Amino acid sequence: MKLNKNDATAWIAKPPADRPGTLIYGDDAMRVALIRQDLVAALIGPKGDEEMRLTRLQAGDLSGEKSALSDALKAQGFFPGPRAVLVEDATNTHAKIILAALEDWQSGDAHMVVVGRALPKTSPLRKGFETHPRAAAIAIYDEPMGVAEMRDALAKAGLTRIDRDAEGALRSLAAGLDPGDFRQLVEKLALYKSGDDAPLGEDDVRACAPASTEADMDEIVAIVADGRSDLIGPVMRRLWSQGAQPVALCIAAQRHFRTLLTAASDPGGAGAGVGRLRPPVFGPRRDAVLRRAQGWGAPRLEQAMRLLTDTDLTLRSASRAPHMAVLERAFIRLAMMGKH
Repeated sequence: MKLNKNDATAWIAKPPADRPGTLIYGDDAMRVALIRQDLVAALIGPKGDEEMRLTRLQAGDLSGEKSALSDALKAQGFFPGPRAVLVEDATNTHAKIILAALEDWQSGDAHMVVVGRALPKTSPLRKGFETHPRAAAIAIYDEPMGVAEMRDALAKAGLTRIDRDAEGALRSLAAGLDPGDFRQLVEKLALYKSGDDAPLGEDDVRACAPASTEADMDEIVAIVADGRSDLIGPVMRRLWSQGAQPVALCIAAQRHFRTLLTAASDPGGAGAGVGRLRPPVFGPRRDAVLRRAQGWGAPRLEQAMRLLTDTDLTLRSASRAPHMAVLERAFIRLAMMGKH
């Protein structure tokens, strides 16, 4: 059976009893590994591994002993309880052996969990699981974590009382982080809130979120310079939840717009100005700087620099205005300015 996302989520959380196997495949190794981990835990329980009810096999080793997989599926362990056989790094090369073991499966045998990278529609391994009436094939795609998946991860960590602002910050983080990094964040939050009966708040998320990187700053600056005002709010919320400082973001914007102004102010035109930048700019970044400098023009870039300077002074002053809101408003004004 080929499972859609909802059916796959239900299958992984509570695998149907007495089923022969599950194929999990996808290009994102981290996402595949996390799904495999959840499925195995649901199949054999928290003590299944230490009770030797899980057998691990490398697909590459199956060719040397073709009966190894079938033997592992039928072997009876010392401890009672459900059993699973995990086959790692499966490819189409191993399809014949794996599918033969799948056809040989009988009620009472261990559940076979087969894990591999992306498999095309023509893959015999994928086709074998998709057309099997009782086995399942689950494709894992490189896409942002959904709200249901995020809430499930939080619930498993015991984080069920979450205020609205904290949930918004977590949604932004889930959209930008790899699943493994987000799970680490959830584990950190669970430890951080251990013994604290108060609901999880935005300050808690900010305290535990990974630090913002230079690439994050470049992202928001590029969005502003390209006039994509609709993206400013969501990205700013994500940066804020990651602990980014408004002054640092403002400085990054000033640096970029100063570069654009230098390029646009050259008597030979923006193209000549880009060539005289120090340090020199090469590659795709040079093309972006040239395009933006030509699109903005020197007069508007001078206005942009004045706006950023005034915003910087406000952020460094004793003003009680919320700094991130002040900066977001300035960035939106800049983005709108760049469109005209």
